[in-house]
Amino acid sequence: MRILLFFSLLTIISCSKPSEKVQSSTSSIPPKDLVALLDTIWKTEQTPIRLRDSLGKVHGYESVEFEKQNEIYHENHLINEAKILAILDAQGWPSISHIGEQGNLTICNVLQHSGIEIRKKYLPMMKQAVQDKNLSPRLLARAEDRLATDRGELQIYGGQIKYYPQTKSFDVWPIVDPENVDQRRAEIGLEPIADFLGSRRNPLEWNLEEQIKRTAEFQQAKEVLKQ
Repeated sequence: MRILLFFSLLTIISCSKPSEKVQSSTSSIPPKDLVALLDTIWKTEQTPIRLRDSLGKVHGYESVEFEKQNEIYHENHLINEAKILAILDAQGWPSISHIGEQGNLTICNVLQHSGIEIRKKYLPMMKQAVQDKNLSPRLLARAEDRLATDRGELQIYGGQIKYYPQTKSFDVWPIVDPENVDQRRAEIGLEPIADFLGSRRNPLEWNLEEQIKRTAEFQQAKEVLKQ
C-alpha cells in the first residue's frame, strides 16, 4: 500500500493537470498512510541535516564532508517539498487528530526549508490552522521568524540562529526590541530566550546588552543601504 501511495504522489508532483485532479488524487489518502508518508519525509529531511551539522562541528562548516551531506539534504528536500505541497494544495492543513504533533512538525520543517515565495504563500494556511487548533502557535512563530530573517528583517521571537562566516560562529539573528522578547515569547507559550538558547545541541549564551547592540547595528546598516 505504501509503495502504491508513493508512486501516486510522484504522479501528482510531476503532473501539470488542473488542480482538481491533484485534489482527487491526494484528498483520499487514509490517515494512517498519511502518517507513514510524513514519517518517511521527516527521516529523509532530517537525517542528512543532523549528519551535516555533526560533520560541520568536527571538520568545519566549510569542509568537503559538510558540503557533501548538504548536497544530499538539498536533493531530498526538493522531493519532500513537492510531496508536502501536493498534500496541502489538495486538502488544506491536515487535522492534528490525524497526523499529530510530529506530522505538524514534519510539514512545518519542510516548509521552513523552502523558498521565500512558497513560505509566504502557505503562511495564511498556517495561521488558519492555528485558529482551528490544528497547529501549535510555536510552529507558526518559528515560521514567521524564519521568513523575517530570510527577507533581511529583524525577527520577532529570536528562534533563528545563523552561522556568521566572519566570526566562524553561530549567533541569534538580530531581534526587534530585544528587551521585550521574553514577553512576546511568553504570550505564545515559549520559554525565555536564555533557556531556549541553553537547551540547544550547541548551546549559546543570551547577552541582552550585546543583542541590543547587534540590533542597533543591524538597523543602522539597513538605513545606509537605503541611502
